[in-house]
Amino acid sequence: MIHRLGERVADAETRLDEGAALIERQAAELVARKARIDDLERVADRLSERVVHRERELDRVREELDGLRRSSEQRLDQIATLAEELDGIRARARAQATRIRLKALRDGAELTERITELSKRPAGMRERLLDALEQAIARIADGDAAVERGAGSAEPESEAVPAESNGHARRAPGEIFEGRVEVEIGPLRDFSQLVGFEDAAEAIGATSGISVRRFTRGRATLDLRLAEPVELLRELESRAPFQFKVRDTRDDRLILDVEEE
Repeated sequence: MIHRLGERVADAETRLDEGAALIERQAAELVARKARIDDLERVADRLSERVVHRERELDRVREELDGLRRSSEQRLDQIATLAEELDGIRARARAQATRIRLKALRDGAELTERITELSKRPAGMRERLLDALEQAIARIADGDAAVERGAGSAEPESEAVPAESNGHARRAPGEIFEGRVEVEIGPLRDFSQLVGFEDAAEAIGATSGISVRRFTRGRATLDLRLAEPVELLRELESRAPFQFKVRDTRDDRLILDVEEE
């Protein structure tokens, strides 16, 4: 019986030794795993720092882009406002120049009437009428000077114009026009239509000068100067603020009728 007890004690010691060896192996594995976990935590910390740094850089880039976008929008708004102001100034200048030309035309008509009246009056009254005529002539000169300042200086004509051409260069009739062209158009409802048509004619690239010669009973006669050959009818049709049809066309004159809406 003592022998059996000794065997059991020996077996128990063997199992204890095996258990101790197993515990040591597991402890070593736990130490290795902890070291691996520490390495992974350090890598995760470094990656987190990089992510935070990149997010800060992205935030700075976003702020810079927002600032550039706001600055661009402000500049575009300023440019749009400036363009509107320039359009308004141009429209007012064109209207003012046309009013000055119309006033000069009215003064010219008044001058003609007074000359006719002068020929019928006695000598004493003629002197007074002459004074009035001188004043009218001065007003017409001032009006013409203002028109020239508003419309800008026209390009000088490079070639002499024959006297029989009535101030117009000779050219073959057709769609191509060059030099001086007289354009009659009507009936126009109001002053704004005249200004709109004048702006359309002036917007043609070949136009070097334009002036209103007459505006009576809804029909206007414009003196148009072209610096180079151009398809005048096509340009006017594409730019005019209203529809019109051609009644007559010559080498130096156009007669246009505004179509009713």
